[in-house]
Amino acid sequence: MRLLNIKPCIFSLAVIAGIFSSTSFAQQNIGLPTIELKTGIYRIQAELADTPKAREVGLMNRTSMPTNSGMLFIFEQKAGHCFWMNNTKIPLSIAFIADDGKIVNIEEMQAETTNNHCPKAAVRYALEMNKQWFSERLITPGTVVQGLPKK
Repeated sequence: MRLLNIKPCIFSLAVIAGIFSSTSFAQQNIGLPTIELKTGIYRIQAELADTPKAREVGLMNRTSMPTNSGMLFIFEQKAGHCFWMNNTKIPLSIAFIADDGKIVNIEEMQAETTNNHCPKAAVRYALEMNKQWFSERLITPGTVVQGLPKK
């Protein structure tokens, strides 16, 4: 009879552990606003990284990201804002975007690396998506991203 009571208890602990691990995923950027962006026929749910702290943390320590979700980095000034993947567990693609919404260039980034990935022109926006998200949809430099917030 005791063994039967232990199994539900172990199951409950496993469920609680799962909740805490998924909670830590969500808490990484808790409270970040989201915005819907569009490019061609595709809609993107993007978390906004528009503060120094949100930009510093970015997508670090996450283990997955839904298919049409990403993170939009917004900077106060146009510049050659470079990115690296230190403490980032998932491979990503990054599109550097001009003020008019046109993609300047797209870079593929490997997880857990410190290589710099930089725009080919000064930009205020960068959009991180799952690796090859852009190439799988034939989205290339010059494609327009709609819905960018104006600061």
